[in-house]
Amino acid sequence: MHKFTVTIAREIEADTAEEAALLLYQELSRGPVPDRYAVTDETKATTEVRLDREKADEFASIDHTADPGNW
Repeated sequence: MHKFTVTIAREIEADTAEEAALLLYQELSRGPVPDRYAVTDETKATTEVRLDREKADEFASIDHTADPGNW
């Protein structure tokens, strides 16, 4: 398995960093899940990824931990 860092970016106006994080949390818990991500691999190469919402929802509905390839 490889390790990746997945990042989402939002510009949020707030008085403190903690408040900005809380506002992002609030947005993510109430709104649609983001479909654009920056993915950085172990070599520090970054790729912009935009997910197909339908395929992403189908993937999310499957328990991938049950796949023997993940053991």
